[in-house]
Order: sequence, then structure tokens, then C-alpha cells
Amino acid sequence: MENKMQNKKIGQVADRLAGIEEYYFSTKLRLIDEMNKAGKKVINLGIGSPDLPPHPDVIKTLEQEAEKPNQHGYQNYKGNPVLRNAIAKWYQNWYHVDLNSDTEILPLIGSKEGIMHVCMTYVNPGDIVLIPNPGYPTYKSAAKIAGANVHAYTLKKENHWLPDFGELEKLDLAKVKLMFVNYPEMPTGQLPTKDMFEQLISFAKKHQILICHDNPYSFILNDNPMSLLSIEDAKEVVIELNSFSKSHNMAGWRVGMLCGAKERIEEVLRFKSNMDSGMFLPLQLAAAKALELDQSWYDSINVVYKKRREKVFDLLDLLKCSFDKNQAGLFVWAEIPEEYKDGYELSDKVLNDKNVFVTPGGIFGSAGYKYIRVSLCATAEKLEEAIQRIKN
Repeated sequence: MENKMQNKKIGQVADRLAGIEEYYFSTKLRLIDEMNKAGKKVINLGIGSPDLPPHPDVIKTLEQEAEKPNQHGYQNYKGNPVLRNAIAKWYQNWYHVDLNSDTEILPLIGSKEGIMHVCMTYVNPGDIVLIPNPGYPTYKSAAKIAGANVHAYTLKKENHWLPDFGELEKLDLAKVKLMFVNYPEMPTGQLPTKDMFEQLISFAKKHQILICHDNPYSFILNDNPMSLLSIEDAKEVVIELNSFSKSHNMAGWRVGMLCGAKERIEEVLRFKSNMDSGMFLPLQLAAAKALELDQSWYDSINVVYKKRREKVFDLLDLLKCSFDKNQAGLFVWAEIPEEYKDGYELSDKVLNDKNVFVTPGGIFGSAGYKYIRVSLCATAEKLEEAIQRIKN
């Protein structure tokens, strides 16, 4: 008994967190905060948190609904019908996808939580999850917490950052349960093609793999938003995450959605309903209002991002990086010059010498080591100041 007690430790971290580090940006923001306290006035071009506000009508709806005395209780675990109906209409209007608002839509408290929900719903210890390299780090951490063996499939510049199905077919796919896909791709900004989406559906059917498509960037600097669910028979093998964070400047509001077949929604709800008690009703109603916005809304935010992107191009030219000017999304992905060992070295140099932070591409996987990523979520004035600092 005494020996057992000697091995026991108060607050010992669970084995499932082995190899899981604190999120990169969480630690980096602390460092930047310390530098700012020391008077450095760091210009942060690393994080994709929109600095523009939501539409005034969205804020007004939140205010009006929050003032009502009967809006503050627990909510339906499946989300309010007003929001689900708005999501269904939005998917039909913009993506040409038919969704049953009662059975094929599940509102989320942000789509990032949906990644965890999906992993916990479908992954058993030992199952294999395919994640893109480079790709969003949360895919890997969520899959590992769920007990999965993670296999990264490499996206290459010469293949336009699209999956190489020939290479995927060479893998032992027997234990692959889930595959994460994200187009427009983050961090590379690569747009999808219908042909690639069709190949993806065929691949998933052939190998009985569930595809989770993460789709938050389809309206940013892109005139042709696409959903993987628009491909014929996609619901057989696809669930899709989407978000209000980027398209409607509502990152801090934490509103997202999961769309897919009735069976998939019911399965994820079994897990999700044990994790939270629904979303604040005024938030849901304001989100529904956001989905009613017309083309002029998306045009207005993209005008701003286009101007900022030109500034970022100038900044990257100063750093002697190379990049594709046809990227979509909230970032610019750029290859570093040969003189730097990797993106971490260039990022650290710019931060330490110029008090400007850009993201090293290596945090997105080994395929990103020779890259950096620059956010468009800073004003044109801030970007110009960053340019002047680097010039000087």
C-alpha cells in the first residue's frame, strides 16, 4: 500500500496529454505581452483574429434580444430553430447545398470545439486519423487526445497544396477512421477544385473513411465559395464544419456549425450534449441575422482585406520571400529566402530586431519549415508601420 502511495501524485496529468503542448499562440502571446510591457510595442501579424466588427444589425439584434427577460435560460442542445433555418438557407444560397434544418445541422460554440467533438465521437485508441501537413495544429492535438495514431499527409507546393491521392493510396488505410481536410486551405490559402473534391469523395467511399471538412475561409478573398457537401453523394462520407469567426467578424462570439447526414449529427450530439448546455439564445438569434446579409457585406470586408494584402505583399518583398498572389483566406503564405534555416529563424529575427511578429510555418507541420505566414488582421496603418520598421 505504501509503495502505491509513493507512486501517486496530486494533480498528475493524464496520459492522454503526453506529447500535447500548450497551443503555440497561447505561449507566443504571453511573450509579446511581456515585450509590450517593456515598451517594445510589438506589431502582431501572426494571429487571424478579425479586427473589424460584425455588421451593425448583428450587434443590434444581440442587444435587443439580451434585453428581454426570458432569453437567459438553458437552450436546446440542437440549437434554436431560427438559427438552424438560417444556416440551411445560407448553405442553399451560397453553396447550393440542401440541408434539412431539423436533422442535418448542429450549431456549435465555435467550430474549434467541433473538431474535438468529432474526434471524441468517432476515434477509438489505435485508430488512424489523417491530417494535412501543413495544416491547422488543432487537428493533430484533438486526434491525439482522443487516442488516435496521427498520420500526416503531405501537401506540396508543386501539387498546388492539394492531396496527392496516388501517395495516399500507397498507405495502409485499413485502420484509417477519419481524415481532416480544409479548403480554402490554412495556412497555404489554396482554393479547392471541384475535381479534387470529387476525387476526395471517391477516395473516402473506396476506403470507408469519414471526411471532416473544415470550411471557415470560403468567403475571404474568394469569389466562388464552395462546400464539400455540394458534391454528389457527399453526405455518405462527409461532415463539414463552418464558422462565423472569419466570414462575419465574430471570432470572439464563438458560433459555428456542423453539417452532415442525420445519422452523423445524432452521433456527434451524443457526445456534445454531455459537454455543454447550449448556446446563449441572443447569440444564436444575432448569428441568424448575420446569415441574412447579402453580397455587399462580403464585398465590403474583402475590399479591406485586398488593400491590406497589397501591404503584406510589400512587406514580404522586403523580406525577400516568394509567394502566390492568388491566395484566399486571412493570411499570406510565403517561402523564406535560402539564407534562413527555417521560418522560426526569420520569425525570431523580425520579432527581436524589428518588433514585428510573423508566424513561422513550422508550427503547421514539417512541410511548413521553409515558410512564414502573415495575417491580414491588422490595419493598413499598422502594416505600413511594420514595413517602415523592416525598411529601417
